[in-house]
Amino acid sequence: MRKLAVLLAALAVMALQVGTATAESRYGKQKVVYHINYTGGEEDKAYRAALRNIQNHINAVGADNMDIKVVLHGNGVSLLKSAVSNQKLQGDVLGLKAHRVAFNVCNNTLVGRKIDYTKDLFEVFDDDIVPSGVAELSHLQQQGYTYIKP
Repeated sequence: MRKLAVLLAALAVMALQVGTATAESRYGKQKVVYHINYTGGEEDKAYRAALRNIQNHINAVGADNMDIKVVLHGNGVSLLKSAVSNQKLQGDVLGLKAHRVAFNVCNNTLVGRKIDYTKDLFEVFDDDIVPSGVAELSHLQQQGYTYIKP
């Protein structure tokens, strides 16, 4: 009976390793840009769903195989505005940043809406600001990033 339990445990470990190897060989390295330019809706559910999609993507492919950028412009900048007071969004953003996900914020939106990113947005720094969100999307696609709009 004990030998059977050890054998089953060994098979379970091998199955997990095969599943991981299969995902890595299937998906390889990926460069992806996620585009967010919409409102989060009630309790920021749309934003949380988008960030969950990104986390699921990382889980499937592996953080070491991913180069992910999130481009926020227009109403999408409100994701980081809401995160100032929404602890769930804060956790989602910080969790993704721990996997090297970059959040790029459109300067045109900041200027047009008079948003001070140092005071009004969560975890945004000089290097996170891009001149134009839509131009950044095109630029990244020209560099081989796959475009996803969750």
